[in-house]
Amino acid sequence: MNRITSHNCNLNIWGYLPDEEWDKVANIYKFMPGWIGYKDGIPYWFGQENDDVFIEASVEPSGLSFYAQMNKSDWDSWIARFKLEATKVLGFEVGEPEDGYV
Repeated sequence: MNRITSHNCNLNIWGYLPDEEWDKVANIYKFMPGWIGYKDGIPYWFGQENDDVFIEASVEPSGLSFYAQMNKSDWDSWIARFKLEATKVLGFEVGEPEDGYV
């Protein structure tokens, strides 16, 4: 099924990381599929909140948080790629805290 649904994901990329690490994250953003840039400081991929398909990110107490509106298979592929790229670039295994990643 290719139905558009909403998805959330929190990653163990914490707001207290040094600016050098956040610069690396910002570089990852730019190389991810669908990158369109920042609007009011919020990174977006594929579209923005008024579009049918989009991904946005924000830094929350729970870690780097993504909210997406897209079909599940595209989301699963995109977030898996982000985790893989972030793990390589940041030097620690990136994943969801609720799955044991700290």
